Amino acid sequence: MKRVFSNPIVAVVAGACLRLFFVVKFPAGSGDTIIYDQLASNWLSHASYAMDVAGQPLPVDIRMPGYPAFLAIIYVLSGRSGESARRSVMLAQVVIDLGTCVLVACLASLLGVLCIKRANRRRAFLAGLWLAALCPFTANYVAVPLTETWAIFFTTLATLLFVKLIAQASCIASGGQLAEGARSFWILAAAAGFVVGLGTLFRPETPLLFIVAIPVLLFVFARRGELHRVILAVTVLFFSAAIPLVPWTIRNAITFHEFQPLTPKNTNLPGELVPNGFMAWERTWLYRVRDCYLVPWKLNEEAIRLEDIPSAAFDTPEERDRVAVVLETYNDDLTLTAEQDAAFAQLARERTARHPLRTYLWIPLRRAVRTWFTPRIELLPVSGNVFPLSYMWQEDPVDQRITVLLFFLNIVYVGLGMAGVFYLWKFPQVRPVVAFFLLFLLIRTAFLTTLETVEPRYVLVCFPMLIVLATPFFCVSPLVPNN
Repeated sequence: MKRVFSNPIVAVVAGACLRLFFVVKFPAGSGDTIIYDQLASNWLSHASYAMDVAGQPLPVDIRMPGYPAFLAIIYVLSGRSGESARRSVMLAQVVIDLGTCVLVACLASLLGVLCIKRANRRRAFLAGLWLAALCPFTANYVAVPLTETWAIFFTTLATLLFVKLIAQASCIASGGQLAEGARSFWILAAAAGFVVGLGTLFRPETPLLFIVAIPVLLFVFARRGELHRVILAVTVLFFSAAIPLVPWTIRNAITFHEFQPLTPKNTNLPGELVPNGFMAWERTWLYRVRDCYLVPWKLNEEAIRLEDIPSAAFDTPEERDRVAVVLETYNDDLTLTAEQDAAFAQLARERTARHPLRTYLWIPLRRAVRTWFTPRIELLPVSGNVFPLSYMWQEDPVDQRITVLLFFLNIVYVGLGMAGVFYLWKFPQVRPVVAFFLLFLLIRTAFLTTLETVEPRYVLVCFPMLIVLATPFFCVSPLVPNN
């Protein structure tokens, strides 16, 4: 067994088998899958980045172009499109995600270079590779045409470059290998920025990495009074990140006469009403994903039933009656009007004025907890219901076992990562890297609490960092600071 677990090829094969299992047994789709497929198909058929509206391709900017471009390439290479090409897309995502596993292992090994005995660096690499390869939460998303696999890949690659950048900055700040170190520092800065730019083509929140990296670099250089290097580093990072976004920005300027390097905050089609009032009302009570299926994701498509809205959305019977009146008129034609949206906005203002901490603190905290501590079964044919225990056991024991298993496995990954933060903090030379990881986890979580809906999948880009932080616990020899 020791020989098996010490072989990285076996880990990669095991990871490939797990991902192929999800592709074969549990292929999935979503509303976003349809959007990406339309964008890719129209790009190929009409040479237009457009969606089908009233039977005609309408140019849009509601999604970044990276993933539709990926789909278009797969469609061309496979000679297929739409449903028939999804299997090819999933198989390509298997390869991408296995590449992410190798990047996680390299990141764990790099962390080992900073704080672990030389004999343990290989163990750190293997631990990171196995933990990433066997993580069912990230592996699961190769079986659905969504941006998760690419977002995790680019975030992990950028993190690897940023960790090297921070380590190099520490070397420069301490005066070691100044000339050679300075040259490689600027190369790393340009590469890290460019990768962030590529990642932004898939997910517009990827530049959150800059918000994390810049304070860490500022701290490292401030100890030596070399703040000018931070200014230069920020310039290089932003300039190199902007390069991949130039074609998209030019396209939006020509097509929509606007400066739009990212997708708009509200991704609605041209002419659609932005339901700001409805979304403000949601933020006063919505904190779990199952309510998204019943309320916000039905908006402008299905009837919304009053009994599906949780009781926490109403402070008084009078408030419930007001929502019922609005929904009654909405359900007649399934299109939210400006007047109906204004009514929800008024409800949101009243609820926030009545309990401001609920809107600005308690609901975001509950969202954060739900996002992190969930069984992550949204792509599986599992209900996710554990309670009441005896009833669910009699109703579907297999369903309950899988839900409980994934719930506790999620806790293990999160718990080991958080324990790694405290454990690694005692190594002074690795503290800037640990601070980078911790800041990203916190800022990413805070960002997710501001979104209109609650989707646990958006936190998956954090799992490579959790895995890297957990790897020291799988090294046999004790960890000691490098001299």
